[in-house]
Amino acid sequence: MLEFSGPVWRILFLTQLDAPLAPARAPEGRFHNSGQTALYASLSAEGAGVAIRRYVSAGDPPRVLVQANVTGAKLVDLRGQSDASVIWQDIHAKQGTSPTWRLSDHARSTGADGLLYSSRSRPELSHIVLFDPSPSVIGMDEPPTDWTPHYAQPLLDR
Repeated sequence: MLEFSGPVWRILFLTQLDAPLAPARAPEGRFHNSGQTALYASLSAEGAGVAIRRYVSAGDPPRVLVQANVTGAKLVDLRGQSDASVIWQDIHAKQGTSPTWRLSDHARSTGADGLLYSSRSRPELSHIVLFDPSPSVIGMDEPPTDWTPHYAQPLLDR
């Protein structure tokens, strides 16, 4: 386990700015299943854009890029591990579960605050998931900026 402090980026709908550090609204995601909390972000603004591509549609409402700061998070580092980068949605659709949940469940059981993992389509970029995004771990200092998607990019990540 490593200790991580540093900036992270998220892309949100403009309407979500009242709670920019709220956990994922979806009941299930790459590293959380029903009833679990997870806040997903990236270690760069570019990574945030890559991560959200799968979820962007041409008719979406406006989005913003927000920068937050993580302080002293204990993380399990899964970067470079292919089992953390599978297309979990396809497996979940077929099996009703995701193999990535075993990775996050194990990290949760060891007391980790979250995970670091590689982008599937751009392995040089990294993402972070925090299991308990409390104010002692993550906070915001920077104002949001407008974000416009690049629709010509393939929808591959997360």
